[in-house]
Amino acid sequence: MTQEKIVAIADSVTVGELAETLNLPVTTLVGELFKNGIAATINQRLDFDTATIVVEELGLDVKLEKKAIEAHARKTHELTDGALPRPPIVAVMGHVDHGKTSLLDAILVKKTVDGEAGGITQHISAYQAERKGRTITLLDTPGHEAFAALRQHGAVLTDVVIIVVAADDGVKPQTIEAIRFARTANAKIVVAINKMDKEAANPEMVKAQLASEHGLNPEEWGGDTVMVEVSAKTGQNIDKLLDMVLLVADMEDLRADVDTPAEGLVIEAHMETGRGAVVGLLIEHGQLKPSQYLVAGKSYGRVRTLQDFRGESLKQAGPSTPVNITGFKELPQFGDSFILAKNEKEARRMATEARIEQDKLAATTNVTGADILKMMDQQHDAEEFNVVIKADVQGSLTSVMDSLKLIETNGEVNLQIIGTGVGNISERDIHLATGKNTVIYGFNVDLPPTVKRLATREKVEIRIFKVIYELLNDAKDSMEALLAPEVVETEIGQLEVKGIFRTLRDEVIAGGKVLKGKIVADVLVRVKRKGEQIAEAQVTSVQRQQQEAKEVFEGEMCGLSLKTTKKLSLEEGDTLELFTRELVNRTL
Repeated sequence: MTQEKIVAIADSVTVGELAETLNLPVTTLVGELFKNGIAATINQRLDFDTATIVVEELGLDVKLEKKAIEAHARKTHELTDGALPRPPIVAVMGHVDHGKTSLLDAILVKKTVDGEAGGITQHISAYQAERKGRTITLLDTPGHEAFAALRQHGAVLTDVVIIVVAADDGVKPQTIEAIRFARTANAKIVVAINKMDKEAANPEMVKAQLASEHGLNPEEWGGDTVMVEVSAKTGQNIDKLLDMVLLVADMEDLRADVDTPAEGLVIEAHMETGRGAVVGLLIEHGQLKPSQYLVAGKSYGRVRTLQDFRGESLKQAGPSTPVNITGFKELPQFGDSFILAKNEKEARRMATEARIEQDKLAATTNVTGADILKMMDQQHDAEEFNVVIKADVQGSLTSVMDSLKLIETNGEVNLQIIGTGVGNISERDIHLATGKNTVIYGFNVDLPPTVKRLATREKVEIRIFKVIYELLNDAKDSMEALLAPEVVETEIGQLEVKGIFRTLRDEVIAGGKVLKGKIVADVLVRVKRKGEQIAEAQVTSVQRQQQEAKEVFEGEMCGLSLKTTKKLSLEEGDTLELFTRELVNRTL
């Protein structure tokens, strides 16, 4: 038995590099990819999984292994001896409709939930509250399942996670997900058992679920998890909840450097008419001031305006402070780290270097293992459903895109995202969406009148939603409409021909005995002779004892008239199988 040769390659290689490594002609690899539906060039990059699949398809005695490479990770700030205490960053997480935003309303004494579509938080919102002269930074994270990426991002940002569980509903899927995110981020957990004002409230049930199923044991049961019974509606124990959050945070000795260049994370980004790119930042270290130059990923800009969460102007903002700024040349990506630059020239250089690095990383997924497997399994006549997505903020755009990609299609309908962007729907989007089976989805954005007129003229369909699951349901319905309907046949009955009474060019009248089921009019019939189908016709009328009959059952004798498209030579002993045939719309 020939021993496999082990070949080490990087996470991604070009077709030419792989061919050279395997000592094969480039045309061999290109041909193998083409057979599987992928037109690749010599410079096309393949990820590791794709390269492995190609080697297996070629039947080579080669096993690919990844070269050890240094992992890219976000740099950790090393605290100096002069680091000062900072406010805790607290994420409020939990299942949809368990009252996360209502709880924040009670803490902030303001109404935010009324302005949310369907009562669901659509993106991360950051606030600050005061308790006993101390500041607490609060992040409201979405509860709907489609916003998993946003919630995970919210957990990574935080020191403490308040997990909100409704006392009348108990632990739900997104509650479990929130617990997992908090643990992954090494954040401390405080449980707020909400809706204690409800008659059906059962806090002991919630505590038992959390303790037995998820290892969160309440302090009063001898555990180490703080649980507070609250009511966002009546304000019950809101102050106690904040006191417990501060107590848990104090145990962590949270500190940050102030006398250092500002750095932190992008938590939101969207476009506003007249203001341009409006970016929400969470400062982790240092002081951010107007006129400073920032770099976030491949975007850069100068701080033109600096505002707190209320929209009030700030002269400077320090650690754990959420701010909104304007001045970026283009929208940074949700989750990008930001740092300061000395001047515009340095900022532009840093952003350009980041863009080149991101483009290199993007090139590694030119063709992925998932792509090639999909091509190998997919029918070549699959329908295409093309979408252009516009959203209000970068985080929501990411969630909509990720959620659309998760819709299962079984390879019969392919969803292609042909364009994305943050901001209102534009004329460019209309020109992009003029093809067949193409829809523009707007999420919390507006449709200017001039763009609407252009869309009408170009016959481009635009659908705007304010709640994400309604958008996803619409996309799924649209894809189902592209599925070829299924032909469903239902057997009605069988008859053995005992006599033929009349044979015309397009009609036969015969009689016989019902073998099973029943004989009715206005259905289809297969004519079989010695087990072989010889014709198909339609039953136009049924008679029993020379009288018109609606139906004749098993064991009875009857006559029937068959309508045919061509002359049918029916014989005694033939079997007639009656059935219905209908087209049924399919679902994904």
